[in-house]
Amino acid sequence: MKHRVLLAFSGGIDSITSVGQLLTEWDVETLTLDTIGDADMIRSASESARRLGVRHSVLDVQEEFKQQIINYFIENYAAGRTPAPCSVCNPLIKWRYLIDEADRRGIEHVATGHYFNVVEHNGHHYVARADDSRKDQSYYLWGLKEQVLRRALTPMGHMIKAEVRRQFSSPKESMGVCFLRGESYRDYITRLRPELAREGDVVSSNGEVVGRHAGVAFYTIGQKRGFECREAGMVVVGVDVERNRIIVGRDAELYHSTLEIEHCNIIDTEEFMQSDDIRVVVRGIGRNPEGFLRRVEPTKRGYRILLDDPAWAPAVGQPVVFYRQNRVVGGGFLARYY
Repeated sequence: MKHRVLLAFSGGIDSITSVGQLLTEWDVETLTLDTIGDADMIRSASESARRLGVRHSVLDVQEEFKQQIINYFIENYAAGRTPAPCSVCNPLIKWRYLIDEADRRGIEHVATGHYFNVVEHNGHHYVARADDSRKDQSYYLWGLKEQVLRRALTPMGHMIKAEVRRQFSSPKESMGVCFLRGESYRDYITRLRPELAREGDVVSSNGEVVGRHAGVAFYTIGQKRGFECREAGMVVVGVDVERNRIIVGRDAELYHSTLEIEHCNIIDTEEFMQSDDIRVVVRGIGRNPEGFLRRVEPTKRGYRILLDDPAWAPAVGQPVVFYRQNRVVGGGFLARYY
């Protein structure tokens, strides 16, 4: 008798492929989380599950998703921060409800169509990079706790996306932030919060007015377009919400070697504090630092880290993720930089 596994299922090519990978050894049940009332997606997922011959169910989590993810997304931009909805959604919505439903059904193991692996090291379980480095999603899963990882199967961890795509004549894939549904984040925020589309001044680092912007919620550190500026080659170096202005400067002003992170998830604190080969990844508009962490210092809310190589254009709110070889040893959200 096969053991059961509950798979998060969207009906896209990755979740369909995940079912195929698991069916040889597992009794697969599929669960679609209804986060935004996308009837077409739910209908497609149900039909795909029917064709695959696996049990399928839908769980309505729209209200929780709105409170935890959509409001977080808008409020962070409104406050001059750069949100990371996938990094928040994975532990708080997707994997949380997947685990809760598995527990309700008496199912031990869970899975998703994410491209990542789980590895064990010194008695701890870690998210690890996928074999396909171009599609690896480990960066967005740093917030998963060990109790989740111990139960997680990773059917896409060893798959190569190009090979997966070739198996489908009309591949259906999700792109970008799911709840935007292809709408630009500016249009989305303006539609829900029109008061945030309030024009203001663009000022230089010394306070001189050099242009105009369309609303502080529409800008992030390192941005080079979307605002008027009479000086060429300027980038956003600061967002001043209280004065409704953005601050621009030169590239050189955006290099920072010290980062403070909060709301951390560190798997093994001793390893994190003592290892000399931990790399930092800060995905976004800027350039990732190269080299290893030089120093780690605990703070009241998290950690202060000193980089061997400065990060270019880190933005408050972004995930800062720590890798040791292919293992994600922890992560947190950027709170300050200098």
